[in-house]
Amino acid sequence: MDRTGPTYTALVLLAAVVTAGLCTPRAGKEAWNYVTVRDGAHIFWWLYYADSPSAQYQQLPLLMWLQGGPGGSGSGFGNFEEIGPLNRDLEPRKSSWVQAASVLFVDNPVGTGFSYSDRPDGYATNVAMVASDMLVLLQHFFTERAEFQAIPFYIFSESYGGKMAAAISLELTRAIAQGTVKCNFAGVALGDSWISPLDSVMTWGPYLYTTSLLDDYGLADVSGAAEAVKQAVEQQQFDKATELWSVAETVVEQNTNGVNFYNILTQEPDEKCHSAAGENFISLQTRRHICPLHSQSLSELMNGPIRKKLGIIPQNVTWGGQAEDVFSNMAGDFMKPVVDIVDQLLTAGVNVTVYNGQLDLIVDTMGQELWVKRLKWEGLPEFNKLRWTPLDDPSSSGITGAFFKTYKNFAFYWILKAGHMIPSDQGPMALQMMKMITQQD
Repeated sequence: MDRTGPTYTALVLLAAVVTAGLCTPRAGKEAWNYVTVRDGAHIFWWLYYADSPSAQYQQLPLLMWLQGGPGGSGSGFGNFEEIGPLNRDLEPRKSSWVQAASVLFVDNPVGTGFSYSDRPDGYATNVAMVASDMLVLLQHFFTERAEFQAIPFYIFSESYGGKMAAAISLELTRAIAQGTVKCNFAGVALGDSWISPLDSVMTWGPYLYTTSLLDDYGLADVSGAAEAVKQAVEQQQFDKATELWSVAETVVEQNTNGVNFYNILTQEPDEKCHSAAGENFISLQTRRHICPLHSQSLSELMNGPIRKKLGIIPQNVTWGGQAEDVFSNMAGDFMKPVVDIVDQLLTAGVNVTVYNGQLDLIVDTMGQELWVKRLKWEGLPEFNKLRWTPLDDPSSSGITGAFFKTYKNFAFYWILKAGHMIPSDQGPMALQMMKMITQQD
């Protein structure tokens, strides 16, 4: 690194801030540790106790945040780019969720963020394995921190994190019934989540066309590429489907002059995240979907001042260093839907919320609505009869920031002017939504 440039100077200042202890929330406290979930497989978690001026943490819910990818780090991106108490520059975030809840960031699956595997076969290969690992972690967490056992516990997620959250929620519900985990599980929220991958892919073309990002030729190209993905999924050829999904994304890029999959109204600013000729399939997908969660400035923060602050990261572990291994090991599971798991959660009485950003392409709202309409849940006909309710944007009085609809234990939020990472794009609206889901508003 250039030791005379502004980046180095900024890191020196950040290190000084962390060393001085200013990385701690105003009046709250933090905790972090590793849990060995299998032989050679270690998951890192980082907890912020709720820091509210009007309530003690015991009076507020506990949320676990799961990032996407798979291979995206909650302790990094979710924490410093979305909902944690400080932003990437270690400045207080006005819309931090820690002001209304205790927040548990988990670098999940094994190999994500500061989590790591000691062995090549230590990575998860499907969501069932991810859920099994998380159950081990939650058993440890709620046993060691018994003060949280009675506090309402919610799982919030984003992107592929939602697919994992659905599987984790079902296993957690069963574990609570069996008495192997003691916690007050209150619900799961699936944000821009990869629940039904094919529904997302099949609606890319129509969504881009109606937003003037494809012409007729482009629509035909994207629709043709999506149809190839559909055929592979229908034939249960999931490895092939994942590769064809990658091809479909390339077709989208070529026909839209490089649309940003995470927010159609913004350009991806980081050149190293753009696809390059001659890349293999895994490297290409890592560049597209893991790289945006590991910007250079965030990596420097996590591998520098934050690593020093935490003090427990093994010397041979680099934040994000195993992300590509995480993604490649999950490739065969990537295009498999988990709509049936959401149905099982609803039938079991678990509170389920779906929320989606208007400007998201990779998991567009059109695709989310399609799989929701196919749910077998007995309450769906009544849910479908309801009209949605508008919500004012908390930061712009009189301006609509979202719509929502809820019936019994299911809710859907349509978040306006937001892409894939809703808290990054519309922080105040995301915070209000979280309070509503956790029954604080």
